[in-house]
Amino acid sequence: MDNKYYSITALNRAIKNMFEREPALLDIYIKGEISNFKHHTRGHFYFTLKDETSRIAAVMFNGYASKINFEPVDGMKVLVHGRVAVYEANGGYQIYVTEMSEDGIGNLYLEYEKLKKKLNDEGLFDSSHKKEIPRFPKTIGIITAPTGAAIRDILSTIKRRYPICKTILFPALVQGATAKDSIVKQLKKASEYDLDVIICGRGGGSIEDLWAFNEECVAREIFACNIPIISAVGHEVDFTIADFVADLRAPTPTGAAEMAVPNLTDIDSLLSQYQIRANEGINNYIKKMQVQYDSLKDSFVLKNPMSMYEVKEQKLDNFVDVLNKNITSMLNNYTIRLDNVKNNYVIKNPKSLFEKMEYQYTLLMNTLKLVNPLNILSKGYSIVSINDNVIKESTSLYKDDIIDIRLHQGKLKAKVIEKSDNNEK
Repeated sequence: MDNKYYSITALNRAIKNMFEREPALLDIYIKGEISNFKHHTRGHFYFTLKDETSRIAAVMFNGYASKINFEPVDGMKVLVHGRVAVYEANGGYQIYVTEMSEDGIGNLYLEYEKLKKKLNDEGLFDSSHKKEIPRFPKTIGIITAPTGAAIRDILSTIKRRYPICKTILFPALVQGATAKDSIVKQLKKASEYDLDVIICGRGGGSIEDLWAFNEECVAREIFACNIPIISAVGHEVDFTIADFVADLRAPTPTGAAEMAVPNLTDIDSLLSQYQIRANEGINNYIKKMQVQYDSLKDSFVLKNPMSMYEVKEQKLDNFVDVLNKNITSMLNNYTIRLDNVKNNYVIKNPKSLFEKMEYQYTLLMNTLKLVNPLNILSKGYSIVSINDNVIKESTSLYKDDIIDIRLHQGKLKAKVIEKSDNNEK
């Protein structure tokens, strides 16, 4: 056959040569929004530049990247200068950036920062709200896409590290316009199960791919969930709103699984250490008890038990002597008091006391008789009163007053006819 067949390498090189012969592509200025940004450990920048409908791969090597005075992030709008060429290894074309400056911040990034500040001000990120991740979970819920690397990595890691743990998958959409509603629905559903912890996340992607985990409804549902949640969204450099609200943030889905369960090897090692420490503790306790036993066994009291009895016996004698002394003293005091009472004049002459009381009684009765107004009336006197008021002077009465007169026996009423002082009021 006369047809000449190109190798892939030859074809890609031919296309590359075509690009390099086009002056417009060797010195080009473009603007766009950064997506899928990666800062390589060697200092190179790898990212995608995009607008509303298209995108192009971009690379900025360390020699140029080190000269810019800002750190590019996903969603940032930039102005770049460079050349467009073909990367022979995969036949894809990309822009090799030599200069880059900021052209404002993309809309998604602005929304991200605005929501982040709002929720932070409300306290949804506060550590005081973070729930503790159980050390030895029995059941783990996983909210992610049912297919893909994320679920495979999570399940394989849990099975390898802690195979006795049960897992329940709550399949959800993790990308696209309806992803946020799907995630919220599965979070509500998972909260009704008896779970110890929930892993919620997905694999890496651009800021647009991860945007469902930056939605406010997802963040609030994570905060409201009564089960501890580990957020595992994207790669280590990706941070979403869900990461800040969750009880724990994992750098990757695999990292989330490692945080959620212990390692059986570590548990075996820990149990071995506990066993060693327990044996040491028991042996130390036995040695301590042995020392106490030897000390008691060799004690003077156990070897001479009668000595303890003799000491108690001596103390008892002392107590008895003190008691007898106190009793004797009390009896002597009461004997003296009894003798004093027996020798009292009244006790020996009770009649004299009666006679004295009788004399005092008679004297008191005579005194009462002397001051008794009735006895005075018996001598011919009387008491004049008007309206229960005793009249002491004639000036207290008026002519025609009705007065009461009390005699020794009986009462009279009288009318004033005339007063001896001839003084009428």
